Amino acid sequence: MSAPARLSRPVAFVAVAATFVWFLAASSAPSPLYVVYQERFAFTEFTLTLVFAVYVLALIAALLVVGALSDHVGRRPVILGAIALEIVALLLFLLADGVGMLLVARIVQGVATGAATATLPATLVDLDPPHARGRAGLINGVAPLGGLGLGALGCGALVELAPAPTQLVWAILLAGMVLAGLVAALMPETITRRPGALASLRPRVGVPVRIRAEFLAIVPVLLASWALGGLYLSLGPSVAAGLFDLRNHLVGGLVVTMLCGTGALTAFLLRGREPGRVLPAAAAGLALGTAVTLVGIALAGPGSGAAATIVAGAGTLVAGVGFGAAAFGTFGTLARIAAPHERGELFAATYTLAYLAFSIPAVIAGVSATAVGLRITAEVYGLVVVLLALSALVLGRVVPSRTERRIESGAATGAATRSSS
Repeated sequence: MSAPARLSRPVAFVAVAATFVWFLAASSAPSPLYVVYQERFAFTEFTLTLVFAVYVLALIAALLVVGALSDHVGRRPVILGAIALEIVALLLFLLADGVGMLLVARIVQGVATGAATATLPATLVDLDPPHARGRAGLINGVAPLGGLGLGALGCGALVELAPAPTQLVWAILLAGMVLAGLVAALMPETITRRPGALASLRPRVGVPVRIRAEFLAIVPVLLASWALGGLYLSLGPSVAAGLFDLRNHLVGGLVVTMLCGTGALTAFLLRGREPGRVLPAAAAGLALGTAVTLVGIALAGPGSGAAATIVAGAGTLVAGVGFGAAAFGTFGTLARIAAPHERGELFAATYTLAYLAFSIPAVIAGVSATAVGLRITAEVYGLVVVLLALSALVLGRVVPSRTERRIESGAATGAATRSSS
């Protein structure tokens, strides 16, 4: 029996990028729906952030356990497993009739997204086109933000304008994920399998010693950007409704898209730039944009009219520029310094750190919003992000020249290896 035909590497690259976007779109789709679920199932802001938090905790657990698995068993089996789990999660969302099923759906989705998040970026780097080196780093910066923005905006539009708001979005995402599974089954395998798969399942976060200095250089801006993303995806629509009286569900999705969509566009426009050299500007954009947004929140209230909304919106767009620059700088650098069999584990470590910054402050914010209100919570959270971004600006540094020499040396070695294989 003949083996099935495999996709060409360029087609596989596009398919993996699209699957990455779709996974992140599915992960952000609940954000505009939280308000709907909150009204339908009568739960508090704390329960809302709990639904958000269990997803991230499950995602981190998956990163820790299966983050390096694809480095041993191959990329395709892990991608197919992640897609299968995501399909189960989307079916659970489609049938959800209470908070309990929402929690289970988010847990399953977290595991699926964690496995995919560790494996899809590594696969893109494996498939990086020889004629356009660095494209994988660009896509790894654009795809997460673009997916988050697409999911939030698309879901918000469907909730506001289409029937069956808590079913239709999941049906659409489910159809796309089934298609992704069919395409993934035809992908070529990009690495040679090696022993140690069972040992790799032992929970750990690893960064190869030789690149730890470069990894540490991107940590401050990584923390600042993802902490801001956590605020927008967990409480952004609630802040828009509660403080700015913007109760249209499409606006709730737009709040997330203004940050993530602007970030994705920024990352795309930065293509061709040296990734490490945009990190200081990214930190400055995050600090400035968040500070301006805080001014808008402070102005919000009776009699403020549209002024507060305009100020907060402008701040969000500036912060989005910083968010996108941070994503391009961090993931572009990682794509260039990691060797093939380091990529799964390295991206798992990076996303573990990112999602810790994404989730822990958001959970604290959920408790705080229930206890002291949305305004104080948003103001304190925003101030912490500003301080983190300023720390990244002061303590962070451009990836040093020795790293650039190492990247060039690694690229030459990789090219020699590919030509001999």
